Amino acid sequence: MPPNGDVELSHLDPVACTRVSNHSSHCSSPVPCPSSDPPSTDSQLPAAVKRGLFVSHALSTWNSRVFEFGAVLYLASVFPNTLMPMSIYALIRGISAVVFSPMIGSYIDATNRLHVVRLSVVMQRLVVSVSCLGFWLLVTRRSIPPFLKIGLLGFLSALACVEKLSSIMNLVAVERDWVVVISEGHEPTLRELNSQMRRIDLICKLAGPFFITALDAISTEIAILTNLAMNAASALVEYYAIAKVYNITPALQEAKDVSNPSMGTEATSRWITLQRCKSGILAVARQISAYLTHRAILPSFAGALLYFTVLSFNGQMVTYLLATGYSSLHIGIMRTISVAFELSATWLTPLLMSRIGPIRTGIWFLNWQITCLALGVCVYTTASSPLISSTGLVGGTILSRVGLWGFDLSSQIIIQEDVEADTRGSFSTLEASGQNFFELCSFATTIVFSRPDQFQWPVLMSCAAVFMAGGLYATFVRQRRGHLIHFSKCMELKDRRKRLSGFRYARLSQADV
Repeated sequence: MPPNGDVELSHLDPVACTRVSNHSSHCSSPVPCPSSDPPSTDSQLPAAVKRGLFVSHALSTWNSRVFEFGAVLYLASVFPNTLMPMSIYALIRGISAVVFSPMIGSYIDATNRLHVVRLSVVMQRLVVSVSCLGFWLLVTRRSIPPFLKIGLLGFLSALACVEKLSSIMNLVAVERDWVVVISEGHEPTLRELNSQMRRIDLICKLAGPFFITALDAISTEIAILTNLAMNAASALVEYYAIAKVYNITPALQEAKDVSNPSMGTEATSRWITLQRCKSGILAVARQISAYLTHRAILPSFAGALLYFTVLSFNGQMVTYLLATGYSSLHIGIMRTISVAFELSATWLTPLLMSRIGPIRTGIWFLNWQITCLALGVCVYTTASSPLISSTGLVGGTILSRVGLWGFDLSSQIIIQEDVEADTRGSFSTLEASGQNFFELCSFATTIVFSRPDQFQWPVLMSCAAVFMAGGLYATFVRQRRGHLIHFSKCMELKDRRKRLSGFRYARLSQADV
């Protein structure tokens, strides 16, 4: 509540609201004014819906995290003393996400919701199972000729592309479409679902790699077989859990409007291969044009730009920390602390959004991230000792993760509310393409500057990307709200103090008389 007692209406942006006398406010039609009673924050969802949604999402995210990290360990075991096979594997996987995500988005927008999620589950589980068999063959058959190893690496890279695209399909369909439909426009419920699902993501991000690393330390063969067994066992549970959510939620069963011009009619009416390819290319071009001109482009692109970073506990920063003298145990502890800070954002963000709205929450968290990284980089670039330098960078990075995930949740709410129902899939997959593109750019920086003593350049580029994201989102905030800082409130407070001072002076003058 502002100091003067007026109701804060920033969460109703972009609808213009005007102040009237007697410290009251009203909004222009058709948006009604908020009542004096606080909005309900109770979840409107049946327990069975949340349980099925969270079980399906947890299993999908867990299997994805375990396999993604496990694949790196398996390749390191097969190809020791070189990062080239792992780099090729990750590069091909990332490029496929950039190139084919728009097609996945078109498919999501035009297809039955249950069919989309079930297909993503089946494809992920099938591809991961075959990949585990391929890794097991490479690990147990050391005498395979080199050309067969290279061929099998190419095959596994192709499977990784399918797994990545299936993961994107599942993530976009559930987080950007199902969650919005299930919440039925109830903003507290939407905030609750987003926060709980992000909490699941972060817990899996922490526990999954630790789990598979512990098994790999015992035996790589045991790790691969356990990965295969978990993947196969969870398929049926995911398949039927998501179906239960679909069956007890009538809104999910409503047919989608596929009249979106981006889908075109020529591709369905003509069977000539060349024309179909042309129509597909034009459809993707229209999707890209619609994405770039959408009113939610700035928060979406700012979020994607944050993926251009080496300041997270991924392979790049871990390799640098190991080179500066940290042990794997130290890095594991720091990673755990970092995820704990990230998890705190899933509780802080909904609380802050309920008070000041998602737009202002986003700028607050992004400013926190910028400040923490700036302080960390200052210590990193000025400290004389490499250990102190890297410790300062780690401290700034850990603290900045609260801002990163707070902004992520805030921008997700904005995008979910602004993007039309019939284009959620294409918009979100284009956003995923941008995220993967900038992630590839971060890998490119450590390829060019590959020595530990050159790590400062990728760090500075990462900071520049965060500052650019902050500028883009600040532009969005100004466009949507008309200002960045409440100068009008500051002036009101100044005028009130002047009036109060004048009143006191008049009273004193009368007393003197």
